[in-house]
Amino acid sequence: MSHLHPSSQDCAWHGTDLLKPQHGPAWQPYCCICFTEEEMEDQRGPQLLRGGSELGMENSRKELKNKREQPRNVCLGLINEGQYDSFHLGNTAKCFSKCTQSNTEACDLENLQRYWLKFEDHLVESQSGIVNMSFLKAAVQNVSTNISEDLLFSLMPSQKLLGRNHIPREVFVFSASALAVSLPAGFILSSYSQVPRQMTEDEHDHPDRVRLPRSLFESLQGNRSEVWLAITILDIGPGNLFKGAQLSPEDSSHVLNNRLVGLSLGHIPVGPLVEPLEITFSHQHLPPNMTLSCVFWDVTKGSTGHWSSTGCSTELRAKKTICRCNHLTFFALLLRPILDQATVQALVRISRAGCGTSMIFLASTVILYAALRFYRRRFKSEDAPKIHVALSISLFLLNLAFFINVERDRVPLDTVCWIQGAIFHYFLLCTFTWMGLEAFHLYLVVIKVFNTYFGHYFLKLSLVGWGLPALIVIGTGSANSYGRYAIYDKMNGTTLQLCWFHEKTALSALYITVHGYFLVTFLFSAVVLGLVAWKIFTLPSATVGREQGLNWKGVLTVLGLSSLVGVTWWLAILTPLGLSTIYVFALFNSLQGVFIFCWFATLYFPSRGAMSSSSGTARVDQVHTTSHE
Repeated sequence: MSHLHPSSQDCAWHGTDLLKPQHGPAWQPYCCICFTEEEMEDQRGPQLLRGGSELGMENSRKELKNKREQPRNVCLGLINEGQYDSFHLGNTAKCFSKCTQSNTEACDLENLQRYWLKFEDHLVESQSGIVNMSFLKAAVQNVSTNISEDLLFSLMPSQKLLGRNHIPREVFVFSASALAVSLPAGFILSSYSQVPRQMTEDEHDHPDRVRLPRSLFESLQGNRSEVWLAITILDIGPGNLFKGAQLSPEDSSHVLNNRLVGLSLGHIPVGPLVEPLEITFSHQHLPPNMTLSCVFWDVTKGSTGHWSSTGCSTELRAKKTICRCNHLTFFALLLRPILDQATVQALVRISRAGCGTSMIFLASTVILYAALRFYRRRFKSEDAPKIHVALSISLFLLNLAFFINVERDRVPLDTVCWIQGAIFHYFLLCTFTWMGLEAFHLYLVVIKVFNTYFGHYFLKLSLVGWGLPALIVIGTGSANSYGRYAIYDKMNGTTLQLCWFHEKTALSALYITVHGYFLVTFLFSAVVLGLVAWKIFTLPSATVGREQGLNWKGVLTVLGLSSLVGVTWWLAILTPLGLSTIYVFALFNSLQGVFIFCWFATLYFPSRGAMSSSSGTARVDQVHTTSHE
C-alpha cells in the first residue's frame, strides 16, 4: 500500500492526529490535519499528544464527523468541551479576542469560563508535565506532603536562546510546522523559563512568584503521601471572558496585564488555609486615581461568576503587590479607578444631600443667633457666638458654591469658569481660616486664660477670617491659576469636571494654597483640641476626685468643639486608605453644618431641664467673653 505524504505547503504534520485526508484514498496510515495560516500559528508550541493506535484513529474520525455536524461556533463552549490537546486549547483561546462587546459573534461566557476552570483539574489528572503556549503557561509537579519548608514558584516571564544539548526534553514537543522558525544554527528559542518553575528563597531576580505554605501540604498527610500540584498562567486577552460584574470598560477597570494565575490540587478538597498562600505581582507605579485589589474567580456568584476578594488581602508596594488568600483557585489583580464614574456620582449624591441638609441647619444657626441678639441684650457683646456664626456663614457659602459648581452638564466659558473657581477657592479658604480662628479662641479661653483681652477682638478676627483668604485668591488669580479641572480615569475618560484649578498648569498653586493651608490649620487645631481635651478629662478628677468612670459631659463637650475646629475635614487624611474612607469623609464632612447647629443650640438655647447639664459646656465657650468685660 502506498503512503500518502502531504506537501508542507498544504498541511502541517500533527504527530498522531491521524484523520481522513482532504484528498486521496479513503484511508491511509499517514494522514494529516490541514490548517489555515492562523490555525498553524497556534500549533507553534508544545503539543499534548494522543495515542496512535487504530482505535485512536477511528475515534478521531468519528469525532471529526460529529463536529462537522455541529454548529461551528467554538465560542459557544460546546464543541471543544473536555478536550485539552493543543489544537483545541488554541482554538478555544481565540474566543478571548472574539468575545467582545463590539463583536456580534455569539459567545457563551459561562461555558467558556468553565472550560478553562476545568483545565486545571485536567492537568492534575493527566499529570501533563508542562504546557507552553503563547497564551498559556502551565506546570504540574508532584509534591510530597511531608515537606520541610514553604514552596516557591517563579512566574516571571523571560526568554533566552539555548543550545540543542540544553533543551529540556519534555518542553519541546513540536509539530513539524513549528520547526520553521528562523533561528541561528544549532539554537532554538526556549520559553522554558516562562513556565512556572520551582525556585529557592534567595532567587531575587524573579519578583513574580507564588509561595505555598508548608502547612497546606501537611494538612493532607492523613490521606496521601504526595499530591499533584498544577500552576497555570492564563492570558485572557481584552475580551469579556473572566471580567465579571465588577469591571466596566467605561471606567478602564481591567485585570492587570490580562493575566490569571491558577493553583489547583485537582479534585482534592482543600479547606480554608491556616496560613495563606502568597502571590506576588510586579508592576509599574500606579497611575493617579487607580488602585489594585487581589481577587479570585468565584463561580458561585451570578450566572457566570465574577471576581471576589473574600478570603484575600492586598498589600500594595511601590512596584509590586502581594496577594494573600486562604484557598486555591484562579487569582488576579484588578486595576480600577478609585474614583470611577459610578463612585464619583455616588459621592456627588451623598455630598449634595449632606450639604443641602447642612445649609438648612447653618441658616437656622444664623437665624437663632439673630433671635438671641434681639431678646438678650448681653448676647450682643459676646464674641464666641459671633465666631460661630462667621464660621457658619463661610461654610454656608462654600456649600452654595459647591452646588453651583457640580449642578451643571457642561463647564461654562473660560471667564465664567475662572470666576467660579476663584469664588469656590475663596470660601474654602474662609472656612479653613475660621476653623483655625475657632481653635485660636479655644486656646485663649482654656489654655492661656489670663491676659487675653484684645481691643476690637472680633473685628481683628474678621479681618483675618475674610481678608487673608482674599489676598491669597488675588495672588493665585493673578497667576491665571483658575479654570477647568477634571478627574480622569486611566484611559483619560472624564469622571468629573469642575471650575477649580487648571489640572496641569496650576497644580503647585493647588498644593500650596489648599493642601498646605489646610495642613497648617489642621496641625494647629489638632494641638489645641488635644490640650483642651486633656484639661477637660484630667483637671476635674485631679482637683475634685469625685467623678468615677467615663465623663460623658466631657465627651460631649469635646465632640461639640470638634465640629468647630473642623475634625470632619481631618478625615481627608485617611482617604488614601481606600474607597470606604472616601465615603466616610464625604458623609461626615458634608454634615458639619448639622453638628455646628447642635453645638450652638446646646450652648445658647437650652431648655430649663438642661440648663444645669449644659452650663459646664457653656463655660468653656464663654470664659473669654467674661474676660473682656
